Amino acid sequence: MSAPPAASSPTVEGAPRRGPAPVFALSAALLGFFVITLDASVVNVALPDIRSDLGGDMSGLQWVMDGYTLMFAALLLSAGSLSDRAGARRAFGIGLAVFVASSTACGLAPDLVTLVIARMVQGLGAATMTPSSLALIREAYDDPVKRGRAIALWTIGGAAAAGPVAGGSLALVSWRMIFFINLPVGLVALLLLLRVAHSPRRDVPFDWIGQIAAVLAMGALTFGVIEAGAEGLGGPRVLVSLAITVLALVVFVAAQARGKQPMVPLDLFRSRTVVIASGTGFAFIGGFQGMVFVYSLYCQQQRGLSSFATGLAFVPMTVLSAFVSVLAARLAERFGPRVPIVGGMLLMGTGTTTLAFLPASTPVWALSLVMIPVGICGPLAMAPTTAVLLESVPAHRAGVASGVFNTSRQLGGALAIAVFGALLAGRDGMLHGLRESLAITAVMAFVSAAANLFLRPAPQP
Repeated sequence: MSAPPAASSPTVEGAPRRGPAPVFALSAALLGFFVITLDASVVNVALPDIRSDLGGDMSGLQWVMDGYTLMFAALLLSAGSLSDRAGARRAFGIGLAVFVASSTACGLAPDLVTLVIARMVQGLGAATMTPSSLALIREAYDDPVKRGRAIALWTIGGAAAAGPVAGGSLALVSWRMIFFINLPVGLVALLLLLRVAHSPRRDVPFDWIGQIAAVLAMGALTFGVIEAGAEGLGGPRVLVSLAITVLALVVFVAAQARGKQPMVPLDLFRSRTVVIASGTGFAFIGGFQGMVFVYSLYCQQQRGLSSFATGLAFVPMTVLSAFVSVLAARLAERFGPRVPIVGGMLLMGTGTTTLAFLPASTPVWALSLVMIPVGICGPLAMAPTTAVLLESVPAHRAGVASGVFNTSRQLGGALAIAVFGALLAGRDGMLHGLRESLAITAVMAFVSAAANLFLRPAPQP
């Protein structure tokens, strides 16, 4: 997960800061961002256990994942403005309290509907915390060098790669432990937040029409795709949801075109770099989260693996990807950003193509090895993509551009789970749906790699 929009703060460079040590703000921000990224992926391997305990069908399992991701994606567009209005410290505290409370509700959920609703509230809390956590760091460190190091820690402090392994381990006790683990972490972060200085507030406008229209458009589209797997494309609920999607999208575009303070200025998309970078983020997160989703179900329901063994199957991919960030930075410095971006997306396309053609008898250890290129793609391609995006827009547009980029990433994950889940539940069986899902991922990756050949990185001084 790359850096989302951050609320600005009126600090003076180089001025001495009085008050609590900045380590409290950094520690609280790191813990908050840790549980946010962990919950985006930790649930995958526990889905079969959730289904056996709470019941439900494939669409219910899809909503357990997408309820969180959708709210996260839709509210990221305006979360920076909310953080400015309330102040970073207060916004982070409110978001963290909501996240901890909804995590408790997830762990205590008596049925699938309650779990999905609680996951949506989790996404609301996560969207509120994300920009304010970065703003806390910016406010705490006046020295640009120290601030840069703190932000680097924040960037690599996520837990998305550890999600499948952590989920499989916690599910050995109970799938509910996946959510209860957020309680002690969240409470420690709240205690640390008490030692953080109060943040300034700014009276910034809020695009209510655009925000509501964005939530409706993303939610209705995802609902329609999920229901299409059960009803078919001609089903009444599918057609109604798609009609709502179109209507909400029209309202959103009109609000951004005519509003005085649009949440997403449409002229931002005149930049080829913004469009390509957003599409790259969509393709990667969609492919990565979609692959983890389908293989988590396939390994347990078709191969008979436990949740823990399924989590272990993702270890080679996640462990090796942790060491690639340094390589990506060196490649970008020497050859420019296009080399690691295109190379990463080609690795993802090659890996998923190979997975799609492997026979059903392929041992799990071999599947784990072939997944490695997909995991490497993230650190190889996403950091230079983010850098190119931010270099291509004016400084006052950096937050908006980052918000669009991260929203496209989360939307890619939500739609991938919706589409791939529908394919898994198709008439041709899970293995056929798995291969179709991998083929779609490969196409997205190769198209993204080709598009990045046309990137125009900003000239270096």
